[in-house]
Amino acid sequence: MPPTLPKKKFAGVVAVLTFGLTALFPIAGFPKLAAATAILGFLVVLPLVGILGADFPLVESDATSQARSSEPEPTESPIERLRDRYARGEVSDEEFERRLERLLETEDLAATVVDDRAAEPELT
Repeated sequence: MPPTLPKKKFAGVVAVLTFGLTALFPIAGFPKLAAATAILGFLVVLPLVGILGADFPLVESDATSQARSSEPEPTESPIERLRDRYARGEVSDEEFERRLERLLETEDLAATVVDDRAAEPELT
């Protein structure tokens, strides 16, 4: 299955390529090809993308793009990332200990700030 893009991104890619090629062809000595590129890109392909939407090849449906954007991205804590880097040998023992201490201090500070905010009375 060929890759697909959301309608707006695909239209943007078509517009940028059409403009770039239309500007490049006269410089390269092909002025007739520049006119054909502009007509095909701006007057044929872009309107077809707008009218057909997801039915146009290489354009994904709105449901697919919404499902992709609504998927929660896996979040890995900074400590887990540091442990992974240490396990892969990217970080030395001393560097691991120093960074781990700093992360734990930051984590404790963030927890204190959250606790302080929770203890404050709400203003109405």
